[in-house]
This record gives sequence, structure tokens and C-alpha cells, in this order.
Amino acid sequence: MFAVTILTQVLNGLQLGSIYALVALGYTMVYGIILLLNFAHGDIIMVGAYISWVAMAVLGLHPALAAVLSVAGCTLLGVLIDKVAYAPLRNAPRLSILITAIGVSYFLENGAQLVFGADAKVVPAFIDASNITIGDMQLSVIALITIVVTAVSTAILTFLVQKTKLGKAMRAVSEDMGAAKLMGINVNTTISFTFAVGSALAGIGAILYSMAYSQATPTMGIMLGTKAFVAAVLGGIGSIPGAVIGGLLVGFAEVLVSAVGLSVWKDAVVFLLLIVVLIVRPTGILGRTMNEKV
Repeated sequence: MFAVTILTQVLNGLQLGSIYALVALGYTMVYGIILLLNFAHGDIIMVGAYISWVAMAVLGLHPALAAVLSVAGCTLLGVLIDKVAYAPLRNAPRLSILITAIGVSYFLENGAQLVFGADAKVVPAFIDASNITIGDMQLSVIALITIVVTAVSTAILTFLVQKTKLGKAMRAVSEDMGAAKLMGINVNTTISFTFAVGSALAGIGAILYSMAYSQATPTMGIMLGTKAFVAAVLGGIGSIPGAVIGGLLVGFAEVLVSAVGLSVWKDAVVFLLLIVVLIVRPTGILGRTMNEKV
């Protein structure tokens, strides 16, 4: 019985950590390219959840189509935010862009509350699947889907960044934006593509989160986005494997604290974990030291 409990908690940790990892990947990609902490990223997930709710509960569309619309909507929103809010500030002080990101976050939250109301909307189930029984253990199908989707998404993202022409352009802009321009790389297009990919991952995260918790609220992206940011910093912001490791660490930390009956402390433990890691290794687990050019 004890072994079953342990395996169940491990599965729960993998499920929650996978969601954080997907969101953290969006953070780490944008930061790796333009050193921007896109605090509106969590709210893009919120928009994705509302798109799913509208598609299924209001319009009665098929869950598969709702999922496609959610990912597409988040992708377009990410690109639009970059074009409208961030692109005009490419050469502005970093603090100005950071304040703009916070402003975009508040705009999305209050806009959602104005349009949909402050109450939680119940997102219909994407799939009708019962748990899988193996001996005395019940395996959640949704948890398994979440883990598999995150693994596949991470593999595709790694291939995209490492092996494709656009991925090479992203790495070049990340290393030296000025040199990338001299080599003929369209920096604005590359940055917009990065926002598109990061926001698409947020859309996938929104679907997985809605499958697990079945609700959408205007403020749902605040804590989700904050913990995903913690995950990105833990793993080493700018590192794709680091984002995944950080997400899993945060997920397992929450599940472990809840399992011992201290669920009210789970948020505090996540931030305590961040403090400890930054004291021991300020760049994060897989982060690298950045040399400031003068």
C-alpha cells in the first residue's frame, strides 16, 4: 500500500511539474533571446483556458477543435503582444520593457474580468477517460497524457532550436544581436517567431491545466506564471533542459508538501526552494554565467 501511495504521488508530481515545465519553456525562450521577463506569459495561458471554455461550453465545438483554437489563439496573442507592446521598445532601457510586460499582464487580467466576469468558468472535459487500474494502483489518464505531451513538446522544441534554420537564427540572436544583424538575420522576425513558439507552448499548457483542474478565472495565470518563472530560474533561465528540470522540481515540491499534510505551505516551499538554489548556485542548475560587455 505504501508503494502504491509513493507511485501515485510521483505521478502527481510529474503531471504538475510537466505543466510548469511547459510554461517555463516559454519564459526561458523569450529571456534567452531578448533578456525579457515576460510577466504576461501566465496570462496568455489564462486566455487559452477561456478560449477552450468558449469553444466547448458556449459554441459547442468538438474538444479537438477547441484545443487547436486555444493553441492558435495563444500563438497569435503572443505575436500581437510582441508587435504592439515590446517591438517599439527594442532599444529602450530594460526596465521600460519590464514595466510594459507588467502592464500587459494587468491589461489581460482586467480585460478577461470585464468580458467574462470574475466568477470561475467550468471548462468541459476534453476527453472522457477513466483511470487505468494496475493492481492496487489507479493511473490517471490525464496525468499520463500531460507527461507524454510535455515530453513530445520538449523534444520538438529542442529539435527546432538545434537543427532548423530558424532555430539557428534564434541562437545567433541570443548570442549577439548586433552580429546577427550583420550576418543578415532578420532580428524582429526571429524574436516574433520566438514569441509565437513560446505562446504556443503556453496554449498547450492551458489545455493541460484545464484538463487537470477544469476551470478558468481571470487571475489563474498569476500564480501559475509565477511558479513557472521560479521553475525557469531554478533550472537556469535560458536553458531548455533547465526549464524542464525546474518545472519538475517545483511540481514535486508542491506534491510532497501536500502529501505530508502541509498544503497551505506549498507556495512558500516553492519560493524557499528558489532561495536555497540561488544561494548555492545563482545561475540556476543548468544556467551559465553571463559576461557583461563594456
